[in-house]
Amino acid sequence: MSVVVIGGNDRMVTRYKEICRSYSCKAKVFTQMPADFDNKLGSPDLMVVFTNTCSHKMVNSVNRRSEKLDIPVVRIHNASVNALKAVLSEYAVK
Repeated sequence: MSVVVIGGNDRMVTRYKEICRSYSCKAKVFTQMPADFDNKLGSPDLMVVFTNTCSHKMVNSVNRRSEKLDIPVVRIHNASVNALKAVLSEYAVK
């Protein structure tokens, strides 16, 4: 399963990837908006958006991509490790 994490803290990028790996997921993490963000999102199985630490422009890009490719999006206000684990335990098989 592939997961894209949008938002979160810069220092937690490796931790987010480790958590996804523990749930047998490949992960991309974007804490900042890079150039050509829409194409870098790809077509994952799940997108997780930490709304507290994410710009509106990034959220709009995610919404467009998810509608176009019918990708489920989970929005979480809190950018914590436990919040990510809760989402992955619901959507991924450990």
